Amino acid sequence: MDYSNHRVIVVNDRSTDRTADILKDFSLRYPKLQVTTINTLPEGWLGKNNALYQGYMSTTEEWVLFADADIVFHPDAINKAVGYAVKQQLDHLTILPELISRSAILNSVFATLSIMLMVDMKPWEAKNPKSKASSGIGAFNLVRRTAYEKFGTHRRIKLRPDDDLQLGRIMKREGFRQDVLAGKGAVCLEWYKSLGELGRGVQKNSFSIANYNLAQAIFNVIHMLLTVALPMPLMFIFGDTTIRIMAGIMLVFHMIYMVIVPPNKWWYAFMIPFSAFFLAWCFLKASVVTVARGGIYWRDSFYSLKVLKGEE
Repeated sequence: MDYSNHRVIVVNDRSTDRTADILKDFSLRYPKLQVTTINTLPEGWLGKNNALYQGYMSTTEEWVLFADADIVFHPDAINKAVGYAVKQQLDHLTILPELISRSAILNSVFATLSIMLMVDMKPWEAKNPKSKASSGIGAFNLVRRTAYEKFGTHRRIKLRPDDDLQLGRIMKREGFRQDVLAGKGAVCLEWYKSLGELGRGVQKNSFSIANYNLAQAIFNVIHMLLTVALPMPLMFIFGDTTIRIMAGIMLVFHMIYMVIVPPNKWWYAFMIPFSAFFLAWCFLKASVVTVARGGIYWRDSFYSLKVLKGEE
């Protein structure tokens, strides 16, 4: 890390493997590494949110970066990010990570998911105080301490599985200065290793995006199908010549987009319908399973929908 004035705080949240031993060895070799150990989870908290909050409690610095443990940073990424945040007088800076995977199929799904997120979140509008667009990503949430404390810290979102999105959304809504940068080559993440892992991963937090409202979740799925998954297949299969030519033009534009946005491959354009169907299925399954179970499992702990909604 090319940043002399820093501390790295690793929160060891009830790990049962050799994490504690590894961190002890690291702390002896790296004096700027501090380990915060959590042995019990307080009532009314999700484990990750409590870990982030405890990490904050171990700091006194003005700038705090919340980041997942599996993020790979370029040596000068944090230095440049803090410099940018200070220069722009920001309260919150998010960096969209470069998603990497050894699976070509999974990369094609990530490409479609990225397009959907860009259209939904409009990260280029996050810095506009007149826009409702906001952004928050667990890979990189850099916050000014004073703003974070005025926001209410993670205590305000202690039961939100989508804590990163909520952090960005609420800070923007309450008037804090926010911006988003692309992290290609600077902030990288191997999010999941297979489609199965991705499907299981979204089960714990995708329903929260719909605020635990099944009707809203179903609407979101139908919207995904109608706007992303179905248009091109239906146009090619059932359309007349003119409609098929239009579909072909759409496909060409998708291919051009994939080519000019590396590391995407041109053939990812053909995977857009499949990817959207897969993601729609994952989101619908997550919502139905959560309702059927009456809650979610997170790190072997069960949280009922009533608790997640703040009803008890």
